[in-house]
Amino acid sequence: MNHLATSEILNLVEYERVRDARRRELIELKKSRRVAVGRYLSFVFENRATVWFQIQEMVRAERIVDDSKIAEEVEVYNGLLPRSGELSATMMIEIAEPAEIKPVLDTLLGIDTREYVKLTVGPHVIAGHFESGHSDEERGKLSAVHCVRFALPPRAWRIFLSAEVAVVVEHPNEHARTVLSDDTKKSLLEDLA
Repeated sequence: MNHLATSEILNLVEYERVRDARRRELIELKKSRRVAVGRYLSFVFENRATVWFQIQEMVRAERIVDDSKIAEEVEVYNGLLPRSGELSATMMIEIAEPAEIKPVLDTLLGIDTREYVKLTVGPHVIAGHFESGHSDEERGKLSAVHCVRFALPPRAWRIFLSAEVAVVVEHPNEHARTVLSDDTKKSLLEDLA
């Protein structure tokens, strides 16, 4: 997937003019790209539109107007885009009750350091590879947001639409599996092309 260029990012005034419409479009797009797995995990599969929106919202929230600072944001967020033959998702640990945040995060320690998160495509099992630096098991720290990548072999691409595709979590304290809908598979197949 082609990286976003700094020139694609709208200035604050331009973005305010289109923000409501773009936001509605993105909410609609994410309906098929967001997958809830188990009690606490959600995966949002990223593409150019989702990453563009995140950059625009960051620029808006931080009131960034300097081109070099915008370029830095673009570079960071481009890291979320899937590479060729790969799906990329933001995994969020979502905990509604404030008093449960630390206990739940403590039970999920290590979820991003081993092959606990997988994508299955028919008979193919693809372990998720997480961006490092979001947890520290020794100090009992786990971030609630992670980037995970699934590098699919070509055989898995070829059967992606016809096979059962699922996100699977096999952590000692969380076992869950969610089968992707046909709409989700169609949307994600575009990322593999």
